[in-house]
This record gives sequence, structure tokens and C-alpha cells, in this order.
Amino acid sequence: MEKWELIAPCHFGLEAVLKREITELGYQVSRVRDGRVFFWGDARAVADANVFLRTAERILVKVGCIHAESFDELFEKTKKLRWEEFIPKDGRFWVSKANSVKSKLHSPSDIQSIMKKAIVDRLRRVYGIRWFPEDGAAYPIRVSILEDEVMIGLDTTGISLHKRGYRKQTVKAPVSETLAAALLMLTPWKSDRILVDPFCGGGTFPIEAAMIAANQAPGRKRPFQAQEWKNLITRKCWEDAREEADDLLERQVHVDIQGYDLDGQCIQYSRENARLAGVESMIHFQQRPVSQMSHGGKYGFMICNPPYGERLDEQDDLEALYREIGQVYRKLDSWSLYMLTAFKDAERAIGRKADKNRKVYNGMLKAYYYQFLGPAPRSRNGSAPE
Repeated sequence: MEKWELIAPCHFGLEAVLKREITELGYQVSRVRDGRVFFWGDARAVADANVFLRTAERILVKVGCIHAESFDELFEKTKKLRWEEFIPKDGRFWVSKANSVKSKLHSPSDIQSIMKKAIVDRLRRVYGIRWFPEDGAAYPIRVSILEDEVMIGLDTTGISLHKRGYRKQTVKAPVSETLAAALLMLTPWKSDRILVDPFCGGGTFPIEAAMIAANQAPGRKRPFQAQEWKNLITRKCWEDAREEADDLLERQVHVDIQGYDLDGQCIQYSRENARLAGVESMIHFQQRPVSQMSHGGKYGFMICNPPYGERLDEQDDLEALYREIGQVYRKLDSWSLYMLTAFKDAERAIGRKADKNRKVYNGMLKAYYYQFLGPAPRSRNGSAPE
């Protein structure tokens, strides 16, 4: 099979997590940039990446990278790319997304229009036709420009990979599925350890944890754009990837995963979302405030995305809420606390400086992932694990 350089966008600050995922999937990472990981793969790699990766937002096949400082230059260099190797005569193609940062080319609509014309010009000449029916498979193109370097890729995913298909019920300010998975994967949590989210909202953290525990591939049941690309990726590639996902699924897993929320509607949403994800039997959801959180087990994990307080009149309430989180955490013997928040006084209110802190963007909002680490559990011979 022909190899391509594939591009996997992800949340800024979490590239290392995605790089590890790609490597564990068996593919060679070629480079890492802000918010993107590049790797080499064939048609099967496209299917594998879409089905198995938990922290990527989508998978693109790189068509080319060009330097352009004017729209004329953008047109001419786009036209030189070998589009016929990807798009057939009846292919339906358009620039579905264009973004530009620190570039002289700063109009997304003009970028989209000019590149479409350049591709049409190229394919007319190659195929020897004047008019394209565009009644075949869809080949959406995504363009990212940084300091006049234009990265061009075909979108194999379609609807973003964070859309697992289970979150039918949403709540205010949810954490995305891909971000939740990445934050979980930054912890040493394993399925034999306790996990509690006291602000579960729609249940994303507990559900993603349950899917990880069950080794359930996030894209195992959803469709992808490139399934239509019979000229590039055979049906067998997708069938083999999904068959492997089914074989790897652990159907009998015993875990202690819990989600609490003060809002009873959130608990209803969480239960329904967990049912749709197929992990409802693995999670205990309950309506209760964070102040009532308790657990008799040791070496557990509390992970949460508590309210941030965007309005000034919420600040006093937030201070009290975060103090409450700190009080509850101190009562949990040997536990670790992982918290995503944009509240700037979080550490002071918790009453302890975080052992680790990582800047993360939750959507467009800059937040911090505070990591308050408890002791590692002792092994059976009484020593701490390496």
C-alpha cells in the first residue's frame, strides 16, 4: 500500500499524549507541531487512526505544504500539487475549512475560493474535461496557514472524532470527549484503581474512563468520511480495523468508577450517555454535592472540571466551592486530585500547591490542569511500585 504523511490535530498542550497513542498503535511519528502530530501510514493506518485514537480531533491525509505570500502564489502552487492522486473525476471537493495565523493571506473565504479554482484548473488539464459532475464521493479539504506556510490535507474523518456518538444529552460548558480522554491518560489511573468525578455534568470523564478500562475503541461504531473513498481506501481496511476493535473489547470488567453532580438533570443525562456508550453497568452515578463526597478506599483518583466562574459576581461563590473541594480532598487518605479549571485562585483555595500544572485550552478558553499527587500504592511485598 502507498504511504502518506498523515496529520492528527489535537488540543494544544496535549501533543505528547497523542504522540504516545500513535506510537502504541504501531505507526511512526514524523514530527510534532503545536496542536498537530504528523505520522506515516497507509490506507489501513487511516482506518486504524480514526477507529482507535482517543485524543485526536480528526485525521488528514497531507496533500502538500507550500509557501505563499500572495493569492497569486497560493493559486499557482496549489495547482502544482498532484490532486489527481487523491480526487477522481467524479469526486466532490471543496475547501471545507481554512484558518490563517500571522500570514499575509488572512481571508478564509478568499483562501477557500482561490484554492478551489486552482484544484479545478489542475484536474481539468489532467483529466481532459471541462466540467466536473461532482456526483461521486466527497473529498473535503482543510487548510491551515501559519506565517505563510500553507498546510493542505484531505479530511478522512468528517464529523470530528470527539463525537463518539454517545453524548446525546449535553450540559453547560462540557469537557469534550477527546480532551477528557487525554487528561485521563495523563494520570497513572488504571482500571483497578478508584475514580470519582464529583462534578460529572454529562458524565464525560467517567464514560471515557470506562471505555479505556474496557479497551473500547472510541470510533468502533461511527462512520467516517473516507469510507466513501474507494479509490484510496478499501472497504476491507475499515472492516479489519473494526474487527480488531471488537476482538480487543473487554466485555467483563470490574471497576469502581463514580460520577456525582448536584444537578439531578445532569445525573439523568450522564446515565443516558453511559447507556448509549455501552458502559452504563460500569459506572455509578448519584446526585450529591461535592461536600458529601467520601470513599473508604485508598489510592483513588478524583478528576473533575468544576465551575470556572466567568462572571465577577460568581467569584465569592467559587472561592467557597474550591475551599470545599480542598476540604473533601484532604479527607481522602492517599488519593490524587486532577482538576481542570480556569479559576486563577484554585491552588490557594484548595490549600495546597499542585505538584504538576499544565496549560490546556478547553475550546478557546485557557485553563490549567492541576495535579495534586497522592502516594503510589504499595505492592504485595510492601514496596512502592517502580
